[in-house]
Amino acid sequence: MTDGEDNGFELGGRSWGSRLIVGTGGFRSMSDLESALRESGTEIVTVALRRVDPLAQDSVIDVIDRLGLFVLPNTAGCYTARDAIRTAELAREAFETDWIKLEVIGDDRTLLPDAVELVAAAERLVADGFTVLPYTTDDPVLARRLEEVGCAAVMPLGSPIGSGAGIRNPYNMRIIVEQARVPVICDAGIGTASDAALAMELGCSGVLLASAVSRAEEPVLMARAMRAAVEAGWAARRAGRIRRACTRRPRARAGPGRARLNAPPALRRPLA
Repeated sequence: MTDGEDNGFELGGRSWGSRLIVGTGGFRSMSDLESALRESGTEIVTVALRRVDPLAQDSVIDVIDRLGLFVLPNTAGCYTARDAIRTAELAREAFETDWIKLEVIGDDRTLLPDAVELVAAAERLVADGFTVLPYTTDDPVLARRLEEVGCAAVMPLGSPIGSGAGIRNPYNMRIIVEQARVPVICDAGIGTASDAALAMELGCSGVLLASAVSRAEEPVLMARAMRAAVEAGWAARRAGRIRRACTRRPRARAGPGRARLNAPPALRRPLA
């Protein structure tokens, strides 16, 4: 992974100007979807093959084509490695891309990933020439395993899909970032702009979100806020925050031979 000095980064062997990836599901109207995607500044959007007909008129695909965005199909709704692999193969044919956001769900209520099935599917898809971006838990060991089998990135959740609970375990997220040699993209759980900014401050290369925008009271305004948050968080990460302390750092006291530079000229001690 290479992160440039600007807001862009490299993912899957390609350079991208935006670090924000947006899901296309859940919007109340195609108009909201199109306006939100435009305001977000995103270049990559996720599409669930099981929920979209690539040949339908006035569909999500038409919006994506008008905006000139890159389609990242996902395997949402798959519960086994076998189903995920088959869905990825269908997506490659339908969208003419070997990129896949890999999801293998292990629990209906939380939509948390099934680690065993996820690794099995990732290994097979990488061997078949896919660029695999796996949705995973915030387990550093699992993230490392996915990287080892050849995934182009790891995408740990901040909290369960659609929860809006933010990053519940920033320590694990930071561990994943520190050990990874591929991009780390925070995926799922983002609820508002401050969550996205925190992900970037923790060192993530990017943020993927969907319901935080699609279910917002004002989706277009939230999309604009998310764009600014990702950019601000990345800038803050590069700038380097001050050290945390219980109180402000005390000023050094003037002693013999040290000028009291903050005192009036008449009270300043002469230099030795």
